[in-house]
Amino acid sequence: MKAAVLNTIPGNLDIVEASVDKPGPREVLVRTAAAGLCHSDLHFMEGKYPYMTPAILGHESAGIVEAVGSDVTYLKPGDHVISCLSVFCGHCSYCLEGRPSLCSGKATGELDRGPGEAPRLTIDGDPAFQFLNLSSFAEMMLVHEHALVKVREDMPLDRAALIGCGIMTGVGAVFRTAGVRPGETVAVIGCGGIGLGAIQGARIAGAARVIAVDMVDSKLEIARQLGATDTVNSGEVDAVAAVQEMTGGGVHYSFEAVGLKVTAEQSFQMLRPGGAATVIGMIPVGTHIEIHGVEFLNEKRIQGSNMGSNQFRTDMPRLIDMYMDGRLLLDEMVSGHIRLDEINEGFEQMKTGTIARNVIMFDQDG
Repeated sequence: MKAAVLNTIPGNLDIVEASVDKPGPREVLVRTAAAGLCHSDLHFMEGKYPYMTPAILGHESAGIVEAVGSDVTYLKPGDHVISCLSVFCGHCSYCLEGRPSLCSGKATGELDRGPGEAPRLTIDGDPAFQFLNLSSFAEMMLVHEHALVKVREDMPLDRAALIGCGIMTGVGAVFRTAGVRPGETVAVIGCGGIGLGAIQGARIAGAARVIAVDMVDSKLEIARQLGATDTVNSGEVDAVAAVQEMTGGGVHYSFEAVGLKVTAEQSFQMLRPGGAATVIGMIPVGTHIEIHGVEFLNEKRIQGSNMGSNQFRTDMPRLIDMYMDGRLLLDEMVSGHIRLDEINEGFEQMKTGTIARNVIMFDQDG
């Protein structure tokens, strides 16, 4: 199969021939149909987060089940699925408490193959590292059954792929991590895929005001189409001052979807007393943010969110239903369809900050 592999960090991706093993007892082989280019992949390519090489990247995807292991009962060949990096064990304290996105089973390695077993992925006969338990920049994926959710077959798979990371992360941060209520005010910093998901989540949750903050006017226009009531170009004005003026003192909830020290600090500064800032973006390893301590006397809070605090086996089918009935808008978020061999050009487009999402379609002729 063809796959996009990261051999050096920092570096671009190389298109290579890779091999995938047969499913083990609790594994599922998926023919990848679509995979979104997510900024998280770029963070690893640029070395902002460490990873082992060679690694086949990709984690935001949808496909069709090709084969299942002997102990798999949830899925069968032909099922349409979305993959999720929040693979869960089902029996650790986090899973039993209803917080599977924090599952400790990933850290123990029990969701991977053991050291004495054949690797799931190989390149020229040598093991290749599986990225975030998925590696979806490849024509096939071999994953633990708990990395997949079965979805309705009338859902377009390129749209379904977006739910696998960006939409789930953004919408989930609003619904599950923060718990935005009808009539409250929201600011979202960063109008990429995840930020646009948060904007839609705020709209669906019934927020009275949804303020989108970005430095690119074209992305702010998309934000308006998806539910933002107001926009702020942070390249032209002081974003914190603008949000405070618009709301008479700050928002109930802010969401940081960029992954920078300055924007994380701004998300806290935009709050009204009693407000909560949720950092969704991946702030680079080693970076510290600074908060003025006296602000905590106003009961302001800042918190993180991992993949939208999701319970993806139930959350993602609901999001698909929202798309199919017109509440969740995904068509507007697909900037373009590309082939696997165009992946590096796709990431270069992402760096310009002018697009929402490029999606690799694996059935396109190369």
